[in-house]
Amino acid sequence: MIAAAFLAGGIWLRTGSTGVNFRVVDQIAMIGIGLVIAAAVLLLTRPRVRVGAGGVSVRNILGDNDFSWDTVRGVTFPDRKAWARLELVNDDYVPMLAIRSNDKVRAAEAMERLRELGVKYTAEQK
Repeated sequence: MIAAAFLAGGIWLRTGSTGVNFRVVDQIAMIGIGLVIAAAVLLLTRPRVRVGAGGVSVRNILGDNDFSWDTVRGVTFPDRKAWARLELVNDDYVPMLAIRSNDKVRAAEAMERLRELGVKYTAEQK
């Protein structure tokens, strides 16, 4: 939708008489800016959490991180925070942007399922 709006704006930029001299390069720049903004918005759809026998994989906006079960201490949802955390053994944590507090019931179900799988897979390793 964003890219389409900038595309339309770029195409019709030179039509009409506004007193400003727009050129083809201005049209191309307008379309390019729309594509960059649309790509930035799409980055917000990337977060994901995967759980398996090997551990937990957390993908946030810019990168993936894999954690084996021996480095994971648990998962928490701190008060007044926007997303859940994966607590690590070395007193560090990784935010899990895929589990947001705005999702309410779905976030609670995701946390419960993540905890269940954590218990299952850590018990299998022992």
